[in-house]
Amino acid sequence: MTGWPDQPVIYEVNTLIWLGELSRRHGRPVTLGDVPAAAWDEVALPGIDAVWLMGVWERSPAGLRIALRNDALQASFREALPDLRPEDIAGSPYCVRDYVVAGALGGPGGLAAARAELAARGVRLVLDYVPNHVAPDHPWPADRPDCLIQGDADDLAEFPDAFLEAAGHIFARGRDPYFPPWPDVVQLNAFSDQLRSATVDTLASIGDQADGVRCDMAMLLTNDVFAKTWGDRAGAPPAEDFWAYVIPQVRQRHPDLLLVAEAYWDYEWALQQQGFDHCYDKRLYDRLLHEGPGSVRAHLLADLTYQRGLVRFLENHDEPRAAATMSPEHERAAAVAIATLPGATLWHEGEFEGRRVRPPVFLSRRPDEPADEPLRDFHHQLLAAVHSTGMRSGHWQLLDPTGWPDNPTHQNLLVWSWTDGPHRHLVVINLSDHPAQGHIPLPWNDLPRCPHRLTDLLAGTIYERSGDDLAAPGLFVALDAWGWHLLSLET
Repeated sequence: MTGWPDQPVIYEVNTLIWLGELSRRHGRPVTLGDVPAAAWDEVALPGIDAVWLMGVWERSPAGLRIALRNDALQASFREALPDLRPEDIAGSPYCVRDYVVAGALGGPGGLAAARAELAARGVRLVLDYVPNHVAPDHPWPADRPDCLIQGDADDLAEFPDAFLEAAGHIFARGRDPYFPPWPDVVQLNAFSDQLRSATVDTLASIGDQADGVRCDMAMLLTNDVFAKTWGDRAGAPPAEDFWAYVIPQVRQRHPDLLLVAEAYWDYEWALQQQGFDHCYDKRLYDRLLHEGPGSVRAHLLADLTYQRGLVRFLENHDEPRAAATMSPEHERAAAVAIATLPGATLWHEGEFEGRRVRPPVFLSRRPDEPADEPLRDFHHQLLAAVHSTGMRSGHWQLLDPTGWPDNPTHQNLLVWSWTDGPHRHLVVINLSDHPAQGHIPLPWNDLPRCPHRLTDLLAGTIYERSGDDLAAPGLFVALDAWGWHLLSLET
C-alpha cells in the first residue's frame, strides 16, 4: 500500500470481545492468527481505510485484582452484562502490563498475520498507546522508577486512594486534573527525560507492528496540563513540550506512521502543531447530539486545515452507543454529517448494527443484541457511496441556506459541497425534529443556461433542475425532521 489517505476512515474493534464472539460462532478458539477470511471481510468493508484493534496488549494481573475489589467497577460490569461471570472480567486494556500482544489473542505472530490479512484487503492497522500511565506490574516501576511520579510512606498513609506501593516504591496513581485517580494504574512523569526517551522507543516499537497509533488521553502529557495536575511533584517543566520532543524522533524511524490523539479541553490545535495527524473532535460530537444546528455550523467555520486534522465520530468505546442516545432518524442524519465532513472518520464496531449496550473495556463478553438490519444497510450504503464517489478527495465548502421572513426553518439546515473538477456533490441535513425548507445558493458559477441532474446517492432518486434556477435563488429543499440529501450533480 502507498501512504495514508489525507482523511482516513477508521473502524474500531474491541479485539477481545470480537475474538470471543468468533470463537463461539465457529466452535473453536479463534486468535488474531487464524481469523476466518469472512470475518476480516466483515470489518474491512468498502470505504474503510484502517481497522483499530483496540486492546491487544498484555493486560495487568495486578490491575485486574484491583478492579475486582472495586465496587463501582463491579456495578458497571453487572449493569452492562446482567449474567456476568468471573471469567468475563479480563482487566483493562488501558492498564498495560507490557506492550507485547497478549498470548491469548495470538501473540506477536498472530498480530503480524492479522496485519497481513488487512493489508491484502488494502486496509491498514491501528493500535493503542497509553502515554500517561502503566500497570503497577509493568517493568518500569521496577526498572525505571524515575519515569514515574513518586511519593513516600506519608503520602500512602494520608492518601491511600491516590498512591500505591509497587516494586518497592511508592507511586502516584494515574489521573487527570478533573477526576479522582484511576485505581489500577501508576502515573508516568511527562517531565522526565528518561520517560521521554522510553516513549520514543515504545512508540517506534508499536510502529514496527502497525501502520498507525491512537494515543490515549494525549493532552495529559502537555506541559501546561501536566504541571496543573502534578505541580512540584513532577519537577520543573522542560523547555520543549512532550509530544514536540517525542513525535519527530518517532517519525525518523517511521515516517508514515499515522498518529491519532484522543484529545479534549480544546487541545486539538496544540496537539496538531506538536505533530499529531488527527485529534478527536469531541466538540462536534457534543454539538451534534446535544446542541442545535447553529452550534454545529459555527464549529464548521473553523480553518479547513485544522478541520482536516480532526477525527469525527458518533461513538467509540468511551462514549455511549449512538443508538442509545439518539432517535433512529437523528442517528442517520448525524451519520451523514460524520461521513461527509472533512477530517478523519471513526466508526465503532456495533454502531452500524444499532447496538445499545456499551460494555466496559474490562469485559471480554457483551450481551447478545439483535442487529438492526435496516440501520446496518443504511450505514453500509453510506460508507460505500462516499467511498465510491471519491467526494472527500475534493474541495469542501460550507454553504449558507436562505429562507423567508415568515419561515426561518432554513436555520436548521446544514449544507456543504464537495468539488473535484467535474465531480460535484452536495450534502443537506435538517438537524432538527421539525420540517425545514430553504434555498441553497450553490458554489458553481457555470450553472446557468443548461439543465442539471441531481442524483440521490443512496435512494437513487433523480431530480432535474434548471441551471438558471439553481444559480438564483438556488436549489430549493424541503426536508422532514432529521431529513437529509446526499446528492451528486451532473450537467
